[in-house]
Amino acid sequence: MNVKKITPVLLVDAIEPILPFWIDRLGFTKAIEVPDGNKLGFVDFQKGSVEVMYQTYASVEKDAPPDMSAAARKGPTYLYLEVDNLDAVLAAMKDVKKVMPERTAFYGMREFAVQDPAGHFITFAQQAPAH
Repeated sequence: MNVKKITPVLLVDAIEPILPFWIDRLGFTKAIEVPDGNKLGFVDFQKGSVEVMYQTYASVEKDAPPDMSAAARKGPTYLYLEVDNLDAVLAAMKDVKKVMPERTAFYGMREFAVQDPAGHFITFAQQAPAH
């Protein structure tokens, strides 16, 4: 078995507050959007070969078995995104509160973290220059 791709699906109360974070700040596009009544129930954001999906809890509750949809509310998710230009991401996030300030970790990555508008933790990282 070969895994061809892995795509996170982050669950949220509402998708609309997430749109500027991924589209305006990070340059992703909405590849797919699925309405749920007068709101969005699901969105697939893409940039190049990178993809992240968001789905509302209400949509999951309609779509998934009860045990699965109940467990979905347990948590924020943590994403780790490796980028080629951390300074550009820092500029895009200049007015977003950092939940982890910029640092160079012992494993050689320069990184910082924010929370998206739904509370999920997003760490951005770039390989630090060798000394």
